[in-house]
Amino acid sequence: MILEIKNATIGYRTPLIKEVNTSLDLGEICLLIGNNGVGKTTLIKSILHQNSLLNGQIFIKSKNIKESSNQEIAESVAVVFSKSDIPQNYTLRDLVSFGKYIHYPYYFELNSADKEEVEEIIESLHLSQYADFALHQLSDGNLQKAFIGRALAQNSPFIILDEPTTHLDEENKIIILKLLRNLAKAKNKLILFSSHDWRLAKEFADKIWLLHNQKIEAGIAEEILLKHDELLNPGVFDFTANFLPPKILAPDLHKEMLYSFLQKNYPKNLSKLIFTFQDGIWVISADEIQTNCTSFTEIAQFLAKH
Repeated sequence: MILEIKNATIGYRTPLIKEVNTSLDLGEICLLIGNNGVGKTTLIKSILHQNSLLNGQIFIKSKNIKESSNQEIAESVAVVFSKSDIPQNYTLRDLVSFGKYIHYPYYFELNSADKEEVEEIIESLHLSQYADFALHQLSDGNLQKAFIGRALAQNSPFIILDEPTTHLDEENKIIILKLLRNLAKAKNKLILFSSHDWRLAKEFADKIWLLHNQKIEAGIAEEILLKHDELLNPGVFDFTANFLPPKILAPDLHKEMLYSFLQKNYPKNLSKLIFTFQDGIWVISADEIQTNCTSFTEIAQFLAKH
């Protein structure tokens, strides 16, 4: 196992997460998920030995992190935090290249193979046109991709990313996630990343570490999601006390969007209605009433009349 956590209690003066016993290996992608303040970043810093454990042990490549030097941890683990200091007077290419210097003395000049790999990483992130831009000229999204590029250039077996898609639009989010998944599977890397978005688990992650009630529940992504309906159930968005939802028969995304639309706009009892999504049409039925709607606007018009 690349990462093993044994009976660990994680926090500062008081515990945030207790009795953690779990592990991850090469080729796996794990989503670390939980509400704000439950300890996701603290856990990451504990794995990196930037925050001392209150109890227990963490091993990277079978070596206790307490016995590992900063250099050894840096060579084994590449990390991207959601908020990183921006080096002054450097270009995007410089930042990505920094990932290589972890393996060399500071005065060492990158060889042609290193430089070629840096260019390949920049191209894979769709950043070639920005390679010579100063970092302060980059958008938040491109800057985030550049920091991810630095981590990739490090060529470590284990990559940790704290909210890596925070500043990215959907297109760039997909680029990054596909790239990371390919790294894990084709080049046998371990990827641990934190996010608030459970959809990433279903589409991208092999495993989930779910943080709640000061515990980590670890397992296959789909099994964890099936055990925790609150991650999938659109009722998590409730804020209307008088709303009673209808029965909705539809794919998850359509169900969630209709539920969101109805509970925001119709704070009343809709429990006698059945909404069925068929071939792009919403079929609404109740008692002897049945109507077809092709849009939420038509649904709103129907509900206004009934």
